[in-house]
Amino acid sequence: MSVLFPEIEPYEHGLLDTGDGNLIYWEACGNPVGKPALVVHGGPGSGCSTTARRYFDPSVYRIILFDQRNCGRSLPNAADATTDLSRNTTAHLIEDIERLRSIFGVEKWTIFGNSWGSTLALAYAQTHPAYVNGIVIAGVTTTRRSEIDWLYRGMAPLFPEEWHRFGEALPPEIRNMDRISAYHHLLNDPEEQVRLQAARDWHEWEAATILLADPAGLPRRWSDPRYLLMRARIITHYFRKGAWLEDGILLKNAPRLAGIPGILIHGRFDMEAPLVTAWELARAWPGVELVVLPKAAHSTGNVDIAAAIVSATNKFRDL
Repeated sequence: MSVLFPEIEPYEHGLLDTGDGNLIYWEACGNPVGKPALVVHGGPGSGCSTTARRYFDPSVYRIILFDQRNCGRSLPNAADATTDLSRNTTAHLIEDIERLRSIFGVEKWTIFGNSWGSTLALAYAQTHPAYVNGIVIAGVTTTRRSEIDWLYRGMAPLFPEEWHRFGEALPPEIRNMDRISAYHHLLNDPEEQVRLQAARDWHEWEAATILLADPAGLPRRWSDPRYLLMRARIITHYFRKGAWLEDGILLKNAPRLAGIPGILIHGRFDMEAPLVTAWELARAWPGVELVVLPKAAHSTGNVDIAAAIVSATNKFRDL
C-alpha cells in the first residue's frame, strides 16, 4: 500500500518568461486556495516528477512545481547543443522562484527539496527567509566542493570496476583532467554522437549508487538519450563551478533560518550524500529536526523516506 497521497493532475500549468530567453515550465496541483507549497527538484537538471505532487495533502496544499532552467519542459532544452547555459546558475534559479512566488501571489510558502533540490531550497530560504514558513529536505546536500569531490572521485574505492570504466570511456588526451571537467568537455562537443555517448557513460557511473539505493532500478526517464544528455550537461555545468556558491556558505548561513521550522530526512546508508552533511546542518540550524532512517539510502523511492516526507508535510499543514 502506498504511503503517498493519490495521483493528481495539475489544475493549471504554464510557461514563465524570465525575460532573458528562458521559459520556465510550472504547474499547480491540489487545492487552488490551499496552503502554498513549492517543490524543488533534484539533479541539477532532473526536472520535476509526478511523484513529487504526492508528498502533500492535495485537499490542504496548493502544490507548485517547476522545471529548473533548460531541463524537462523548460526551454530552451540543454540537450540541444545550441542552448547557452550561461544564464543558468543558482542565482538565476533563486530569481525564478521569486518570480513564481510573485505570479502566484504567495506571501509565504512551505518548501520541499530533495538532493540537489535541498541545496537550492536552502539557498533560496537563506536569501529570502521572510517568505518561507517551513522547509522539508530529504537527501541533504549543500554542494560543497568536498561533496562534489566525493561523488566523482571519493567513491571510487567502493565501486572500482565502475570507476575504471568511467575513466576508460574518456579519450586518452583528456584522462588527466578531473572527471567533471573532462565530461563537461565531451558533453559540449560539436559531434552529437560524442555528446550522447558521454551522457551515457556519465550516467553509468551514477547508476552504481542508484542501483544500490533503489531496488526499483533506474528512473524510467533514463531510457531517453536526450534526457541523459540534458541532465549530464546541466550537472557538469553546475558542479564544475561549485554551483556558484562560496564553499560551505549554506552551513555558515544556516543561522539565518532560525525560527523557520525545518525537518531534515536522511538515510543512514546514503552513499551519494553521506549523513555527515545533514548532521552538520542540524547543528548549525537552530531548532531543526533531523530524522535519520536506519535502513534507507538516497532514493525517495524508499518507502521509509517517502513516509517521512509525507509525515513532515502533514506536520506543517497548519503553520
